[in-house]
Amino acid sequence: MSNSHSDTIPLHPSSQSDIDEIENLINASVQSGPATVLPARPPSPPRASIPVSSSPFIQSKIPPPPPQSSSSPNHKVPSVPAAPPPPPPVGNSSNIVATGFGPPPNTLTEPVWDTVKRDLSRIVSNLKLVVFPNPYREDPGKALRDWDLWGPFFFIVFLGLTLSWSASVKKSEVFAVAFALLAAGAIILTLNVLLLGGHIIFFQSLSLLGYCLFPLDIGALICLLKDNVIIKMIVVSVTLAWSSWAAYPFMSSAVNPRRKALALYPVFLMYVSVGFLIIAIN
Repeated sequence: MSNSHSDTIPLHPSSQSDIDEIENLINASVQSGPATVLPARPPSPPRASIPVSSSPFIQSKIPPPPPQSSSSPNHKVPSVPAAPPPPPPVGNSSNIVATGFGPPPNTLTEPVWDTVKRDLSRIVSNLKLVVFPNPYREDPGKALRDWDLWGPFFFIVFLGLTLSWSASVKKSEVFAVAFALLAAGAIILTLNVLLLGGHIIFFQSLSLLGYCLFPLDIGALICLLKDNVIIKMIVVSVTLAWSSWAAYPFMSSAVNPRRKALALYPVFLMYVSVGFLIIAIN
C-alpha cells in the first residue's frame, strides 16, 4: 500500500476544485427530486408525397366515358373513307424504262422476235433522226441518246455488197476495200472529233456516221440498176449532199464553233471518196 501511495501523482488544485464542484451538483440534483422534462418539439407538418409509377405514362384521373350499347338505334359507327384506287399506268413498260424509272426489262428470257422488233424499231427511230434532221432542233447534238451499232453495221455491209455486185471482176476485193474504207474512215473521223475537243461519245459518233451512209446506200442501189454515167453522177451528187447535210448538225454541235470546219471537212471528204467509188466501179 505504501508503494501505491508513493506512485500516485497529486492533482492540480484547480482540477480538484472542478471535481468537487461536479460532485456537489450531482448531490444537489439527487436531493431535489426527479429532473424536469422539457417539452418535446412539435411534429413537422405532413409533406405532399409525389406518386411514383413504373409506367412512363401518367394515369389520368378522368373517368372513362360510359360504354354505349350497340343495340341502341341512334348509335352510328363512323365510316372510314376508302383509299382512292391507284392511277392507271400511262403507256407501257417500255416508256417507264425509257424515262429512267422502274427496273430494266429482262432481255435474257424474252422471245427472239421481241428482241428483233425492239432493235428494228430503234434503228428506224435513229434513222429518222439522222436522215431527216430538224435544223430548228434545240439540241441536235444529243438526238442519238439511244445510239446503236446494228444500223451502221447493216448500212456498211449493204453498201459493200452493192458495190461488189456492181463490179464485173474481183467482187470479194471490192467488198473488202469498201468495208475497210468505211469502217476505218468512221473510226478516224470519230478520233478527229474527240481530239478537237468534241463532246460526243465514241460509239455514238460511229453510229452517227454509219446512219449518214443511208443516202449513199440508196444511190449505190440506183446506180446498180441504171448503168449510165450521167445518171450515176446526178444520183451520187444528190445522195452525197444528202449525207453531208444529215451529218452537219450533229458534228457541228459537237465541237467548238471555231473548229467546226476541221471536223466537217474530213467527213465530207470520206463521203466524196465513197461517191467516187460508186461511180468508178463498173
